[in-house]
Amino acid sequence: MDALLSLSRGIDRLTASIGRSVSWLILAAILVSAINATVRKLFDTSSNAWLELQWYLFGGAYLLAAAYTLQRNEHIRIDIVSNLLPKRVRDYIDLFGHFLMLMPFVILMIYESIPFVARSVAQGEHSPNAGGLLLWPAKALILAAFVLLFIQGISEIIKRIAIIRGLIEDPFAHTGHAPPVPVPTE
Repeated sequence: MDALLSLSRGIDRLTASIGRSVSWLILAAILVSAINATVRKLFDTSSNAWLELQWYLFGGAYLLAAAYTLQRNEHIRIDIVSNLLPKRVRDYIDLFGHFLMLMPFVILMIYESIPFVARSVAQGEHSPNAGGLLLWPAKALILAAFVLLFIQGISEIIKRIAIIRGLIEDPFAHTGHAPPVPVPTE
């Protein structure tokens, strides 16, 4: 189990690094949006490429941060019901949820995404909009996101088994989810 926990820590480091890095895509999207709006107002011109770039940046941030969201235990759940259950029951629900829901869905999405992306790359697929961008990079983000989610799912399964066995502490045991981000006071 030590080797698996070591693997899990490595996956968690990779996921956290990617999750924190892609947050900068939001800033980039905001800057592109501001520049595009300014150019449109000042020079009465616009470009579909700038609009599509905004979508790609927001989409990339959303997709590539999904594994980080899972790692931080911030995925959607019904906390009102979940928090009423004993901790051990919640652990088993998480484990079976990862095995029976998350992993089959992620595997299916990877399986379906591979030919979807491959066709787009082979065709050099472009946006149908005048002046639009290539589409295959955006489609490749979908595949990359599900690969990352699959890898993080493996880490979550390893950790949940270790928690159930009492080998590690659950970092989210007391809150049921990640603690809120502290707000600086003046």
